[in-house]
Amino acid sequence: MTILLRRRVTAGKVVQIMTARYPILRLLPDHEIHLKNRHHAIFRTAFREMPKVEDGTIVEVQSSSGEFLCYATFNPQAYICGRAIAFEKGDPLETLRRNIQRAVKLRSTLFANEETTAYRLVNAEGDGIPGLIVDRYGDILVLQLTTLGMDKLRTWIGNVLSDLLQPVGIFEKSIGPARKKEGLEGREGWLRGEERETVEVQERGIRYLITLEGSQKTGLFLDQREMRSLVRSFAGGRTVLDCCSYVGGFSVNALMGGALHADAVDYDAIALARAAEHVKINSISTEKFTSSSEDVFDFLRRRPLRHPYDFIILDPPAFAKRSSDLEPAKKAYTDLNRMAFQILPPGGLLLTCSCSYQVDADLFQTIVFHAARQARRSAFILQKHRQALDHPVNLFHPEGDYLKSLLLWVE
Repeated sequence: MTILLRRRVTAGKVVQIMTARYPILRLLPDHEIHLKNRHHAIFRTAFREMPKVEDGTIVEVQSSSGEFLCYATFNPQAYICGRAIAFEKGDPLETLRRNIQRAVKLRSTLFANEETTAYRLVNAEGDGIPGLIVDRYGDILVLQLTTLGMDKLRTWIGNVLSDLLQPVGIFEKSIGPARKKEGLEGREGWLRGEERETVEVQERGIRYLITLEGSQKTGLFLDQREMRSLVRSFAGGRTVLDCCSYVGGFSVNALMGGALHADAVDYDAIALARAAEHVKINSISTEKFTSSSEDVFDFLRRRPLRHPYDFIILDPPAFAKRSSDLEPAKKAYTDLNRMAFQILPPGGLLLTCSCSYQVDADLFQTIVFHAARQARRSAFILQKHRQALDHPVNLFHPEGDYLKSLLLWVE
Protein backbone atom coordinates (compact mmCIF):
# COMPACT_ATOMS: atom_id res chain seq x y z
CA MET A 1 0.00 0.00 0.00
CA THR A 2 1.32 3.44 -1.00
CA ILE A 3 0.38 6.54 1.03
CA LEU A 4 -0.13 9.66 -1.10
CA LEU A 5 -0.52 13.26 0.02
CA ARG A 6 -2.99 15.49 -1.79
CA ARG A 7 -4.02 19.04 -1.03
CA ARG A 8 -7.46 20.48 -0.36
CA VAL A 9 -8.35 24.13 0.24
CA THR A 10 -10.68 24.52 3.25
CA ALA A 11 -11.73 27.99 4.56
CA GLY A 12 -8.80 29.54 2.73
CA LYS A 13 -6.28 27.08 4.20
CA VAL A 14 -4.38 24.34 2.38
CA VAL A 15 -4.91 21.02 4.17
CA GLN A 16 -2.92 17.89 3.35
CA ILE A 17 -4.92 14.68 3.34
CA MET A 18 -3.42 11.19 3.36
CA THR A 19 -4.96 8.78 0.86
CA ALA A 20 -4.01 5.17 0.26
CA ARG A 21 -3.18 3.60 -3.07
CA TYR A 22 -3.46 -0.16 -2.98
CA PRO A 23 -1.79 -2.58 -5.41
CA ILE A 24 -3.92 -2.97 -8.53
CA LEU A 25 -4.85 -6.43 -9.80
CA ARG A 26 -6.54 -6.89 -13.16
CA LEU A 27 -8.72 -9.86 -13.99
CA LEU A 28 -8.75 -11.78 -17.23
CA PRO A 29 -11.49 -10.76 -19.70
CA ASP A 30 -15.00 -11.97 -18.82
CA HIS A 31 -14.12 -12.80 -15.20
CA GLU A 32 -15.73 -9.80 -13.54
CA ILE A 33 -19.46 -10.61 -13.67
CA HIS A 34 -19.67 -12.20 -10.22
CA LEU A 35 -17.90 -9.20 -8.66
CA LYS A 36 -20.30 -6.87 -10.44
CA ASN A 37 -23.01 -9.00 -8.81
CA ARG A 38 -21.31 -8.35 -5.45
CA HIS A 39 -20.20 -11.93 -4.85
CA HIS A 40 -17.16 -11.91 -2.56
CA ALA A 41 -15.01 -14.73 -3.98
CA ILE A 42 -12.18 -14.27 -6.48
CA PHE A 43 -10.70 -17.50 -7.84
CA ARG A 44 -7.19 -18.26 -9.07
CA THR A 45 -8.57 -18.89 -12.54
CA ALA A 46 -9.44 -15.17 -12.81
CA PHE A 47 -5.75 -14.36 -13.42
CA ARG A 48 -3.39 -15.41 -16.17
CA GLU A 49 -0.54 -15.34 -13.66
CA MET A 50 -0.73 -14.97 -9.90
CA PRO A 51 0.32 -11.36 -9.22
CA LYS A 52 3.33 -10.74 -6.99
CA VAL A 53 1.56 -9.28 -3.98
CA GLU A 54 2.30 -9.80 -0.31
CA ASP A 55 0.09 -12.59 1.03
CA GLY A 56 -2.94 -11.24 2.89
CA THR A 57 -2.64 -7.65 1.70
CA ILE A 58 -5.54 -5.47 0.56
CA VAL A 59 -5.63 -4.86 -3.20
CA GLU A 60 -7.75 -2.94 -5.68
CA VAL A 61 -9.33 -5.28 -8.22
CA GLN A 62 -10.08 -4.04 -11.73
CA SER A 63 -11.61 -5.59 -14.82
CA SER A 64 -9.44 -6.34 -17.83
CA SER A 65 -10.38 -2.92 -19.21
CA GLY A 66 -9.36 -1.10 -16.02
CA GLU A 67 -12.84 -0.62 -14.50
CA PHE A 68 -12.89 -0.51 -10.67
CA LEU A 69 -14.60 -3.59 -9.21
CA CYS A 70 -13.74 -3.81 -5.52
CA TYR A 71 -11.12 -3.86 -2.82
CA ALA A 72 -10.21 -7.33 -1.61
CA THR A 73 -7.88 -9.16 0.72
CA PHE A 74 -5.56 -11.27 -1.42
CA ASN A 75 -3.87 -14.58 -0.65
CA PRO A 76 -2.30 -16.27 -3.69
CA GLN A 77 -1.77 -19.45 -1.64
CA ALA A 78 -5.52 -20.20 -1.55
CA TYR A 79 -7.77 -21.36 -4.39
CA ILE A 80 -10.23 -18.61 -3.46
CA CYS A 81 -7.38 -16.13 -3.57
CA GLY A 82 -9.39 -12.94 -3.12
CA ARG A 83 -12.20 -11.88 -0.78
CA ALA A 84 -13.99 -8.65 -1.65
CA ILE A 85 -14.37 -6.39 1.40
CA ALA A 86 -15.59 -3.17 -0.29
CA PHE A 87 -17.44 -2.59 -3.56
CA GLU A 88 -17.19 1.20 -3.53
CA LYS A 89 -14.19 3.45 -4.02
CA GLY A 90 -12.62 5.10 -1.02
CA ASP A 91 -10.98 3.69 2.10
CA PRO A 92 -11.79 -0.06 2.29
CA LEU A 93 -11.07 -0.12 6.03
CA GLU A 94 -13.66 2.59 6.55
CA THR A 95 -16.15 0.49 4.58
CA LEU A 96 -15.24 -2.51 6.71
CA ARG A 97 -15.78 -0.47 9.88
CA ARG A 98 -19.21 0.70 8.66
CA ASN A 99 -20.22 -2.87 7.82
CA ILE A 100 -19.26 -4.02 11.32
CA GLN A 101 -21.23 -1.12 12.83
CA ARG A 102 -24.25 -2.01 10.66
CA ALA A 103 -24.11 -5.66 11.75
CA VAL A 104 -23.89 -4.72 15.43
CA LYS A 105 -26.79 -2.27 15.11
CA LEU A 106 -28.97 -4.92 13.47
CA ARG A 107 -28.43 -7.32 16.38
CA SER A 108 -29.21 -4.65 18.94
CA THR A 109 -32.58 -4.30 17.20
CA LEU A 110 -33.21 -8.05 16.87
CA PHE A 111 -32.55 -8.84 20.52
CA ALA A 112 -33.79 -5.66 22.18
CA ASN A 113 -36.87 -7.37 23.66
CA GLU A 114 -35.51 -10.87 24.27
CA GLU A 115 -34.02 -12.61 27.29
CA THR A 116 -31.11 -13.58 25.06
CA THR A 117 -27.47 -12.71 25.71
CA ALA A 118 -25.79 -15.14 23.27
CA TYR A 119 -25.97 -14.38 19.57
CA ARG A 120 -23.93 -13.76 16.43
CA LEU A 121 -22.81 -10.18 15.89
CA VAL A 122 -21.00 -10.58 12.57
CA ASN A 123 -21.77 -13.43 10.17
CA ALA A 124 -18.95 -13.23 7.60
CA GLU A 125 -20.33 -12.91 4.04
CA GLY A 126 -23.83 -12.78 5.50
CA ASP A 127 -22.93 -9.29 6.72
CA GLY A 128 -20.68 -8.47 3.77
CA ILE A 129 -17.49 -9.17 5.76
CA PRO A 130 -15.82 -12.35 4.46
CA GLY A 131 -13.42 -14.02 6.85
CA LEU A 132 -14.85 -12.51 10.06
CA ILE A 133 -17.24 -14.09 12.56
CA VAL A 134 -18.00 -12.48 15.91
CA ASP A 135 -20.26 -14.06 18.53
CA ARG A 136 -21.43 -12.43 21.73
CA TYR A 137 -21.64 -14.38 24.99
CA GLY A 138 -22.84 -11.88 27.57
CA ASP A 139 -20.09 -9.30 27.97
CA ILE A 140 -17.50 -11.49 26.21
CA LEU A 141 -16.89 -11.46 22.45
CA VAL A 142 -15.62 -14.51 20.56
CA LEU A 143 -13.73 -13.82 17.35
CA GLN A 144 -13.13 -16.15 14.40
CA LEU A 145 -10.73 -15.13 11.63
CA THR A 146 -10.92 -17.55 8.71
CA THR A 147 -8.86 -15.79 6.02
CA LEU A 148 -5.29 -14.54 5.95
CA GLY A 149 -6.49 -11.03 5.12
CA MET A 150 -8.64 -10.84 8.25
CA ASP A 151 -5.94 -12.54 10.28
CA LYS A 152 -3.61 -9.65 9.46
CA LEU A 153 -6.28 -7.20 10.64
CA ARG A 154 -6.65 -8.89 14.05
CA THR A 155 -5.53 -5.91 16.14
CA TRP A 156 -7.51 -3.42 14.03
CA ILE A 157 -10.68 -5.55 14.35
CA GLY A 158 -10.18 -5.89 18.11
CA ASN A 159 -9.92 -2.11 18.40
CA VAL A 160 -13.10 -1.55 16.35
CA LEU A 161 -15.06 -4.07 18.44
CA SER A 162 -13.76 -2.59 21.69
CA ASP A 163 -14.77 0.91 20.59
CA LEU A 164 -18.26 -0.21 19.54
CA LEU A 165 -19.15 -2.61 22.36
CA GLN A 166 -16.73 -2.16 25.29
CA PRO A 167 -16.60 -5.90 26.00
CA VAL A 168 -15.07 -7.18 29.22
CA GLY A 169 -12.93 -9.56 27.16
CA ILE A 170 -12.28 -10.81 23.63
CA PHE A 171 -11.50 -14.47 23.00
CA GLU A 172 -10.19 -15.70 19.66
CA LYS A 173 -11.34 -19.11 18.42
CA SER A 174 -9.89 -19.27 14.91
CA ILE A 175 -9.99 -22.99 14.21
CA GLY A 176 -11.36 -25.21 11.48
CA PRO A 177 -10.68 -26.27 7.89
CA ALA A 178 -11.19 -22.79 6.39
CA ARG A 179 -7.91 -21.58 7.94
CA LYS A 180 -6.00 -24.57 6.59
CA LYS A 181 -7.09 -23.64 3.07
CA GLU A 182 -5.53 -20.22 3.71
CA GLY A 183 -2.27 -21.73 4.92
CA LEU A 184 -3.02 -20.75 8.52
CA GLU A 185 -2.66 -22.71 11.75
CA GLY A 186 -5.45 -22.83 14.29
CA ARG A 187 -5.36 -20.16 16.98
CA GLU A 188 -7.27 -20.15 20.28
CA GLY A 189 -6.86 -17.91 23.29
CA TRP A 190 -7.64 -14.59 24.94
CA LEU A 191 -6.78 -11.48 22.94
CA ARG A 192 -7.55 -8.85 25.54
CA GLY A 193 -9.49 -8.08 28.70
CA GLU A 194 -10.74 -10.30 31.48
CA GLU A 195 -10.20 -14.06 31.10
CA ARG A 196 -12.94 -16.46 32.25
CA GLU A 197 -13.15 -20.24 32.30
CA THR A 198 -16.94 -20.18 31.80
CA VAL A 199 -19.50 -17.57 30.79
CA GLU A 200 -23.16 -17.78 31.79
CA VAL A 201 -25.65 -16.66 29.14
CA GLN A 202 -29.37 -16.83 28.45
CA GLU A 203 -31.31 -17.84 25.38
CA ARG A 204 -34.96 -16.87 25.65
CA GLY A 205 -34.81 -17.28 29.40
CA ILE A 206 -32.92 -20.60 29.40
CA ARG A 207 -29.54 -20.51 31.13
CA TYR A 208 -26.35 -21.99 29.67
CA LEU A 209 -22.78 -22.25 30.92
CA ILE A 210 -20.36 -21.75 28.05
CA THR A 211 -16.74 -22.88 28.08
CA LEU A 212 -14.95 -21.07 25.28
CA GLU A 213 -11.65 -22.91 25.18
CA GLY A 214 -11.82 -26.37 23.63
CA SER A 215 -15.53 -26.15 22.79
CA GLN A 216 -17.19 -26.85 19.44
CA LYS A 217 -18.10 -23.84 17.29
CA THR A 218 -17.74 -20.86 19.64
CA GLY A 219 -19.38 -22.60 22.60
CA LEU A 220 -23.01 -23.01 21.55
CA PHE A 221 -24.66 -23.75 18.21
CA LEU A 222 -26.24 -20.32 17.92
CA ASP A 223 -27.58 -21.02 14.42
CA GLN A 224 -30.09 -23.54 15.85
CA ARG A 225 -31.82 -21.07 18.19
CA GLU A 226 -35.12 -21.03 16.29
CA MET A 227 -35.24 -24.82 16.02
CA ARG A 228 -34.57 -25.19 19.75
CA SER A 229 -37.55 -22.91 20.36
CA LEU A 230 -39.61 -24.99 17.94
CA VAL A 231 -38.75 -28.15 19.87
CA ARG A 232 -39.79 -26.42 23.09
CA SER A 233 -43.21 -25.64 21.61
CA PHE A 234 -43.84 -29.23 20.39
CA ALA A 235 -42.32 -31.30 23.21
CA GLY A 236 -45.13 -31.21 25.79
CA GLY A 237 -46.04 -34.72 27.00
CA ARG A 238 -43.47 -36.41 24.76
CA THR A 239 -40.35 -38.49 25.42
CA VAL A 240 -37.34 -37.14 23.55
CA LEU A 241 -34.21 -38.71 22.09
CA ASP A 242 -31.66 -35.98 21.38
CA CYS A 243 -28.99 -37.39 19.03
CA CYS A 244 -25.65 -35.57 18.67
CA SER A 245 -26.84 -33.44 21.57
CA TYR A 246 -23.58 -31.63 22.42
CA VAL A 247 -24.35 -29.56 25.57
CA GLY A 248 -28.04 -30.46 25.55
CA GLY A 249 -29.64 -27.41 23.97
CA PHE A 250 -32.48 -29.38 22.39
CA SER A 251 -32.92 -31.59 25.48
CA VAL A 252 -33.21 -28.63 27.85
CA ASN A 253 -35.66 -26.84 25.57
CA ALA A 254 -37.76 -29.98 25.29
CA LEU A 255 -37.87 -30.40 29.06
CA MET A 256 -38.68 -26.71 29.57
CA GLY A 257 -41.52 -27.24 27.11
CA GLY A 258 -43.02 -30.04 29.17
CA ALA A 259 -41.35 -33.19 27.81
CA LEU A 260 -41.71 -36.19 30.11
CA HIS A 261 -38.10 -37.26 29.63
CA ALA A 262 -35.07 -36.52 27.45
CA ASP A 263 -32.21 -38.84 26.54
CA ALA A 264 -29.09 -37.19 25.11
CA VAL A 265 -26.59 -39.12 22.99
CA ASP A 266 -23.17 -37.73 22.05
CA TYR A 267 -19.63 -39.11 21.78
CA ASP A 268 -18.37 -36.16 23.88
CA ALA A 269 -18.67 -37.12 27.55
CA ILE A 270 -17.56 -33.64 28.68
CA ALA A 271 -20.35 -32.03 26.64
CA LEU A 272 -22.88 -34.43 28.18
CA ALA A 273 -21.70 -33.51 31.67
CA ARG A 274 -22.32 -29.86 30.77
CA ALA A 275 -25.78 -30.84 29.46
CA ALA A 276 -26.57 -32.31 32.89
CA GLU A 277 -25.45 -29.02 34.48
CA HIS A 278 -27.83 -27.14 32.18
CA VAL A 279 -30.69 -29.32 33.39
CA LYS A 280 -29.85 -28.45 37.00
CA ILE A 281 -29.36 -24.69 36.61
CA ASN A 282 -32.70 -24.41 34.82
CA SER A 283 -34.46 -26.08 37.81
CA ILE A 284 -35.46 -29.19 35.85
CA SER A 285 -35.74 -32.48 37.74
CA THR A 286 -32.58 -34.47 37.07
CA GLU A 287 -34.71 -37.64 36.98
CA LYS A 288 -36.10 -36.44 33.65
CA PHE A 289 -32.69 -36.47 31.95
CA THR A 290 -30.28 -39.27 31.05
CA SER A 291 -27.36 -39.41 28.65
CA SER A 292 -25.20 -41.88 26.72
CA SER A 293 -21.63 -41.18 25.64
CA GLU A 294 -21.29 -43.14 22.42
CA ASP A 295 -21.49 -42.93 18.66
CA VAL A 296 -25.05 -42.16 17.63
CA PHE A 297 -25.05 -44.80 14.87
CA ASP A 298 -24.04 -47.48 17.39
CA PHE A 299 -26.71 -46.29 19.80
CA LEU A 300 -29.48 -46.42 17.19
CA ARG A 301 -28.36 -49.83 15.93
CA ARG A 302 -28.52 -51.19 19.49
CA ARG A 303 -31.86 -49.47 20.06
CA PRO A 304 -31.56 -49.39 23.86
CA LEU A 305 -35.14 -48.21 24.29
CA ARG A 306 -34.99 -47.07 27.88
CA HIS A 307 -38.09 -45.05 27.02
CA PRO A 308 -40.63 -45.24 24.18
CA TYR A 309 -39.31 -42.25 22.24
CA ASP A 310 -41.97 -40.32 20.35
CA PHE A 311 -39.81 -37.29 19.49
CA ILE A 312 -36.36 -37.84 17.96
CA ILE A 313 -33.91 -35.05 17.12
CA LEU A 314 -31.06 -35.65 14.67
CA ASP A 315 -28.52 -32.81 14.51
CA PRO A 316 -25.28 -34.48 13.36
CA PRO A 317 -22.02 -32.76 12.39
CA ALA A 318 -21.38 -32.02 8.73
CA PHE A 319 -20.94 -35.33 6.91
CA ALA A 320 -19.91 -33.56 3.67
CA LYS A 321 -17.27 -30.86 4.13
CA ARG A 322 -16.12 -31.08 0.50
CA SER A 323 -17.67 -32.30 -2.74
CA SER A 324 -15.72 -35.58 -2.58
CA ASP A 325 -17.58 -36.40 0.66
CA LEU A 326 -21.01 -36.22 -0.95
CA GLU A 327 -21.69 -39.90 -1.68
CA PRO A 328 -20.66 -41.26 1.75
CA ALA A 329 -22.54 -38.34 3.35
CA LYS A 330 -25.76 -39.27 1.52
CA LYS A 331 -25.44 -42.83 2.81
CA ALA A 332 -24.77 -41.66 6.38
CA TYR A 333 -27.77 -39.28 6.39
CA THR A 334 -29.98 -42.02 4.93
CA ASP A 335 -28.90 -44.60 7.51
CA LEU A 336 -29.33 -42.20 10.41
CA ASN A 337 -32.82 -41.12 9.37
CA ARG A 338 -33.93 -44.66 8.48
CA MET A 339 -33.07 -45.91 11.98
CA ALA A 340 -34.97 -42.99 13.54
CA PHE A 341 -38.04 -43.76 11.41
CA GLN A 342 -37.86 -47.40 12.51
CA ILE A 343 -37.91 -46.46 16.20
CA LEU A 344 -40.70 -43.87 16.18
CA PRO A 345 -44.28 -44.97 16.96
CA PRO A 346 -47.24 -43.75 14.89
CA GLY A 347 -47.78 -40.08 15.66
CA GLY A 348 -44.13 -39.56 16.55
CA LEU A 349 -42.12 -36.48 15.59
CA LEU A 350 -38.74 -36.34 13.89
CA LEU A 351 -36.62 -33.21 13.67
CA THR A 352 -33.79 -33.96 11.26
CA CYS A 353 -31.03 -31.50 10.35
CA SER A 354 -28.02 -31.14 8.09
CA CYS A 355 -25.31 -28.47 8.26
CA SER A 356 -23.45 -29.80 5.20
CA TYR A 357 -23.32 -27.09 2.54
CA GLN A 358 -22.70 -29.75 -0.12
CA VAL A 359 -26.14 -31.22 0.67
CA ASP A 360 -28.68 -28.60 -0.37
CA ALA A 361 -32.27 -28.43 0.88
CA ASP A 362 -33.76 -30.33 -2.07
CA LEU A 363 -31.19 -33.11 -1.85
CA PHE A 364 -31.63 -33.37 1.91
CA GLN A 365 -35.40 -33.74 1.55
CA THR A 366 -34.82 -36.44 -1.08
CA ILE A 367 -32.46 -38.28 1.28
CA VAL A 368 -35.06 -38.20 4.07
CA PHE A 369 -37.69 -39.44 1.60
CA HIS A 370 -35.52 -42.48 0.75
CA ALA A 371 -34.93 -43.13 4.46
CA ALA A 372 -38.67 -43.11 5.14
CA ARG A 373 -39.32 -45.41 2.19
CA GLN A 374 -36.65 -47.86 3.35
CA ALA A 375 -38.20 -47.87 6.82
CA ARG A 376 -41.67 -48.31 5.24
CA ARG A 377 -43.05 -45.30 7.07
CA SER A 378 -45.17 -42.40 5.88
CA ALA A 379 -44.13 -38.92 7.01
CA PHE A 380 -45.44 -35.39 6.60
CA ILE A 381 -43.49 -32.11 6.78
CA LEU A 382 -44.84 -29.83 9.50
CA GLN A 383 -42.07 -27.24 9.38
CA LYS A 384 -38.89 -26.52 7.46
CA HIS A 385 -35.86 -24.81 8.90
CA ARG A 386 -36.42 -21.48 10.65
CA GLN A 387 -33.37 -19.29 10.05
CA ALA A 388 -31.84 -17.69 13.12
CA LEU A 389 -32.12 -13.96 12.41
CA ASP A 390 -28.59 -13.23 13.61
CA HIS A 391 -27.28 -15.52 10.83
CA PRO A 392 -28.41 -13.55 7.76
CA VAL A 393 -27.73 -14.92 4.28
CA ASN A 394 -26.34 -12.36 1.85
CA LEU A 395 -28.53 -12.27 -1.27
CA PHE A 396 -25.34 -11.91 -3.31
CA HIS A 397 -23.64 -14.86 -1.54
CA PRO A 398 -26.21 -17.69 -1.32
CA GLU A 399 -23.55 -20.19 -0.23
CA GLY A 400 -24.11 -18.90 3.29
CA ASP A 401 -27.41 -20.80 3.42
CA TYR A 402 -25.92 -24.06 4.71
CA LEU A 403 -28.28 -25.21 7.49
CA LYS A 404 -31.50 -27.07 6.75
CA SER A 405 -34.03 -28.93 8.91
CA LEU A 406 -37.31 -30.79 8.57
CA LEU A 407 -39.84 -31.33 11.34
CA LEU A 408 -41.84 -34.44 10.38
CA TRP A 409 -44.96 -36.13 11.73
CA VAL A 410 -44.55 -39.87 11.26
CA GLU A 411 -47.56 -42.08 10.59
